[in-house]
Parts: sequence; structure tokens; C-alpha cells
Amino acid sequence: MKIILLGYGKMGKEIEKIAISRHHEVVQRIDETNTYLLKEIIPGAADVAIEFTQPDAAFENIKVCLERNLPVVSGTTGWLERKKEVEALVNKHKGTFFYASNFSVGVNLFFHFNKFIAKMMNGFSEYDVEMEEIHHIYKKDAPSGTAITTAEGILQHLDRKKNWALNETKSKNELRIIDRRIAAVPGTHTVTYHSPVDSIELRHTAYSREGFATGAVLAAEFVQGKKGIFGMNDMLGF
Repeated sequence: MKIILLGYGKMGKEIEKIAISRHHEVVQRIDETNTYLLKEIIPGAADVAIEFTQPDAAFENIKVCLERNLPVVSGTTGWLERKKEVEALVNKHKGTFFYASNFSVGVNLFFHFNKFIAKMMNGFSEYDVEMEEIHHIYKKDAPSGTAITTAEGILQHLDRKKNWALNETKSKNELRIIDRRIAAVPGTHTVTYHSPVDSIELRHTAYSREGFATGAVLAAEFVQGKKGIFGMNDMLGF
């Protein structure tokens, strides 16, 4: 499989390492120093683009790839207000797009456990719930995409919460997400249910970027020969 990397920071380099270990070839690396190369991509030059850049660049990166019939796997967060535009482009060009707020298999298991627990806790109103996410100091968006996906899972199944709020809530109907930025932390997400007498926690802690990078390469393998819009649920068979 021939891969174009869009974004060649720490994550891009980790993806490259995993891809090579799985006998794939990285044919091009595009970052902020050579963005002009993006529009020079020739249809058929690669089998897939893996996109981990910045929120303000993601939409244009994805758009250009779809216009060139290049399947895209994206893990950039903070741009999803334009996701419907991407979906329209996929339909227009009969393209291939795979998106995940987090490519870690463990995190996606965490998402499913989170939904199951929220559904169980719906009948126990004495328990309030809040979330905390911790990331490295260079992460641009807050809350993280993973935190938002987790919050959406709770809101879907816990009737007493209507929306989420960052750090400060105005009513009991809001789900509080606390964000912290600490040097060198790949990502920790915690959901806590607490009552006057006890508390219950669900937590995922990433030790390195390797799990995210491996998932992204697996997603690139998964979309080969497929058309449409996909996510981790499709790949993992949930």
C-alpha cells in the first residue's frame, strides 16, 4: 500500500514507523513547510492519504484528496462543524473517507463501555457524572475529540444530561468536561459517577502514540477497495 502522510509531526512520524513495519510504503510527506505539494497530488499516485494536521487545515486537506479520488483517513479533531460538507464531497466524488476522533482500539472499547455504563446509570438519579481529559500542552483543541465523543455517548443514554459544557456548568442538566494540559501526556480520559456515598470511575490512559498510529494504519488497510464513509465501529465490527 502506498501512503501519503498529511502532517509529519510526532504523530505522522509514528504512523510512518508503523506503516513501514507492516510493509507499506510512504511515498510523500506533506506538512506546513511544503503544503503546495498537496494540490500537485496526481490521482492514482497513492492508495490512501493519512491526515493528522491542525483543525484549521483539515477540511482543505480532505477536500483536495477527495477531489483527486484519493481515499482519506483523518484523525484531526476540532473541525467537525464542516463534517457535513465532507460527507457531501464523498457522495459527489464517490470517494472514501474514514474518520475517528481516536484510533486506539482501547479507546474505542472505552467508548462502548461508557455507553453501556451510562445506560445502566440512567435509573440511578442519585449519581451525578462529570468527565476529565488530560493531554500534552501542545494540543490545540479543548475539549479533545475523544472527550466530545465520550460526552456524546453519555448524553445519548443518560436522560438527566442534555448537553456538555467545558469546565463550568450553569445547570445540573449540563455534563461538565474538565480539560487539563500537562507536558508529555499522550491522553487520559476519565468518566466519574459520584453520589453522596461513593463514586464509580471509567478511565482510559494512553502510554504512547503507538496505539493511535497503529489504528490509523489499520484503518488505511481497511478502506482499500471500499467506497463511502467509515469509522472505527465499521473497522472493529461493533
